[in-house]
Amino acid sequence: VLLQACGGGLVQTGGSLRLSCAASGRTFSSYPTGWFRQAPGKERDFVAAITRYGGITYYSDSVKGRFTISRDNAKNTVYLQMNSLTPDDTAVYYCAADPVYSGRHPNNYRYWGQGTLVTVSS
Repeated sequence: VLLQACGGGLVQTGGSLRLSCAASGRTFSSYPTGWFRQAPGKERDFVAAITRYGGITYYSDSVKGRFTISRDNAKNTVYLQMNSLTPDDTAVYYCAADPVYSGRHPNNYRYWGQGTLVTVSS
């Protein structure tokens, strides 16, 4: 499974962005998928995750109520809608997928995209 994240960019505080994670491989639609982010000098943190058919979603406390994860299995794509962005959301955002795991721990995900940079100006 190859993952490609895109949709990052520069946005002002309070703005919105939608990230996409496009995957190759027919089996992606059955893989739980997560979004993580890494700010300069910091560890990679969990942002959100979605189960294979989208029935259950998880969010970190820092993004709950502002970000929404969703998926379109017909398009082999997982999305992260980010609203009310603040400078604290500035980071490289990565999507990750795994045949089984759908939780918060990055080490448990097998497949990773290359990352897309989100910069929120104050």
